[in-house]
Amino acid sequence: MPELPEVETTLRGIAPHIEGKTVEAVVLRQLKLRWQVNPDLGEILSGRQVLSCGRRAKYLIVRFQTGILLIHLGMSGSLRIFTPSDGRIGKPDRHDHVDIVFSDGTVMRYRDPRKFGAILWYEGIEEHHPLLEKLGPEPLSEVFCADYLYARLKTQKRAVKLALMDNAVVVGVGNIYANESLFRAGISPHRPANRLKKKECALLVETVKAVLQRAIETGGSTLRDFVDSDGKSGYFQQEYTVYGRHNQPCPRCGGLVVKETLGQRGTFYCPNCQK
Repeated sequence: MPELPEVETTLRGIAPHIEGKTVEAVVLRQLKLRWQVNPDLGEILSGRQVLSCGRRAKYLIVRFQTGILLIHLGMSGSLRIFTPSDGRIGKPDRHDHVDIVFSDGTVMRYRDPRKFGAILWYEGIEEHHPLLEKLGPEPLSEVFCADYLYARLKTQKRAVKLALMDNAVVVGVGNIYANESLFRAGISPHRPANRLKKKECALLVETVKAVLQRAIETGGSTLRDFVDSDGKSGYFQQEYTVYGRHNQPCPRCGGLVVKETLGQRGTFYCPNCQK
């Protein structure tokens, strides 16, 4: 599943091509995604100018004067940009479900083989959208700090990895990046969240920010079908320290990396280095 770095990479890829431009038409080939696409989306968006683009958690936000277009990439979705000058628009295939065509000929194409993503129109303030209003802070923001994390975890008995992946605690720290961050902080994923000391929370905040920032710099990770807005795969997977490395040597101590299931997700850690 595309996680925060992949979504941020996509945002940075599409924003320069569509901000300030006017929608000319919307081509809908498939309405049945995770939630049905509004069949009137073409009528709604035609003639409207994109004011700006943003991201909240794993949601992409395209802002217009009277509302937002909320896009989620689901399990395998991607957005691609085509311009008249690059000659790459071509004929869409069966997984290319939505095209947003701009007045200068630019096309933003939504592709989703598994059809588990979403394209939702919402007239109103984005913070009030039901999918956004209860989310925790962004992990790269100043709000996500040692004091905040310690306060949120001190009453939670569940495993720290599960707490870290809870969007009500902090958004966008998916399975890959939770595994990597906990390893780099030397904290076992099984530790009860309320057993973390404040200095450990400070270290965990630091590693989460560093891991996510590095993943964004390298274009995210490639899992299954993820590509960025130019169709290129991410490369952070080449820097994994524990994720996907079951029974391989720990890069820190040389012991074997263990894989277990925690919260129905594959959990990779080093029993020697993570306490």
